[in-house]
Amino acid sequence: MASFSSSWASLSVLILVAVVLAIRPIIHGLTSPLNKVPGPWYARWTNLPLKFAVISGRRIHHVHALHARYGPYVRIAPTEIAVNSLAGFKQIHAINSGFTKSPWYETLVNIERLGVFSMSDPKQHAARRKLFARPFSKTNLRSHWEPAVREKVQLAVSRMQEDARSSGSGAVDVMKWWTFMASDITSHLMFGESLHTLEHGEVSEYMRVLMQTLKGGGIGAEMPLVRWIGRNLPFQSARELFGGNDMVEEYGRTAVSNMKASGSGKNVFANMVAEAEKDIGGTLDDRDVELEATSFVIAGTDTTAVSLTYLVYAVLSRPDLRRQVEDEVAGLPEAYVEADVEKLPLLSAVIEET
Repeated sequence: MASFSSSWASLSVLILVAVVLAIRPIIHGLTSPLNKVPGPWYARWTNLPLKFAVISGRRIHHVHALHARYGPYVRIAPTEIAVNSLAGFKQIHAINSGFTKSPWYETLVNIERLGVFSMSDPKQHAARRKLFARPFSKTNLRSHWEPAVREKVQLAVSRMQEDARSSGSGAVDVMKWWTFMASDITSHLMFGESLHTLEHGEVSEYMRVLMQTLKGGGIGAEMPLVRWIGRNLPFQSARELFGGNDMVEEYGRTAVSNMKASGSGKNVFANMVAEAEKDIGGTLDDRDVELEATSFVIAGTDTTAVSLTYLVYAVLSRPDLRRQVEDEVAGLPEAYVEADVEKLPLLSAVIEET
């Protein structure tokens, strides 16, 4: 009799939990203040259409179509609104606006602590940014890293010239070479060691694994259950996607060892710990350096390559603009530096528009 009572109590609890889980989204759908925001009917009740758009790589098209139908402010899920308004953009991203990053950023990386990319607490984020301010200032980057960056840029252009000559048609995959250039520069600055993809002409194993891990992070942030299952599958591909990777961890540790190398200056983190020890508003330990170095490589590679690729396309699509840019650049002194290039008004406008 006691056993029956215990089983019935357990069943009752399960039924109660199921009822609560079923009723909660209904109550939210009926009472949410977001109900005043225009959008498709299903956005009040479920985020599944948005999730499907994300995992199928169609999120931007899905949201754009909703804006086209409902206007600049549209509800895309029970707790999400998409904003396509200059006024709204300024309000959201203004300093002390009251808007913070969504919890999505914290679930993306699936690690025990957060970096500057994923921090949502404004004070925590400001303290970390303060540590980065000096090493990433224009003056510091020019004085310490311009020769290294120039070397990679010149190598990228020479490899494109080789491709153009060997292709017969003169065609070059600029996206490929810009990606190699950006990955070599960011790895040099963050880790203190280049990945040498420009020399080899192919994606490094580190970048391949890192991109897989990042892809798995995106999937896991949208579907935690899939990430949990993937992490427990006995396949190399699943481990790369969802389980992190020893190679990614090892490069992070390389950033730490080079940061501590005698004479410092081997990577941009060399002076950051010293700055942190001055108690200027934040701390930075070895694990922080590992995570931040990897994050900056991710942030600085595809973004740079995509932007440069579009810039080339946009300029080549306008022959008059191309000639004007070429004439302006031809006026640079033979031993020009980045500061000279910055003074070119047309090229600066092209970069800004891109």
